[in-house]
Amino acid sequence: MVAWDRVTRRHVLRAIQEYDRLGPEQFFSEHGFAPTTTYELVWNKRRYPPKAILGAAYECATGQQLGSGDFEGGKTGAVRVLVTLGFTVQKKLRSTR
Repeated sequence: MVAWDRVTRRHVLRAIQEYDRLGPEQFFSEHGFAPTTTYELVWNKRRYPPKAILGAAYECATGQQLGSGDFEGGKTGAVRVLVTLGFTVQKKLRSTR
């Protein structure tokens, strides 16, 4: 069981900063996640993969790296945790191409 109570808003913001610094490819490679398919974390008019950001925030909080299969990413998983921490998570915008 993942101890989400150890993850704070500050940890999530640090993960967002790391994502911005590294870029998506390197961030996913270092943390073992992939791009989002259903939901996006919205912060400062930018969109982020919620499961990957939360996984990196957990690592920041605990020192333990989670894999994508270690927790759920949807409404009952990462989305719920992020919303509880005061973040906005929305359905992923579909490309018009």
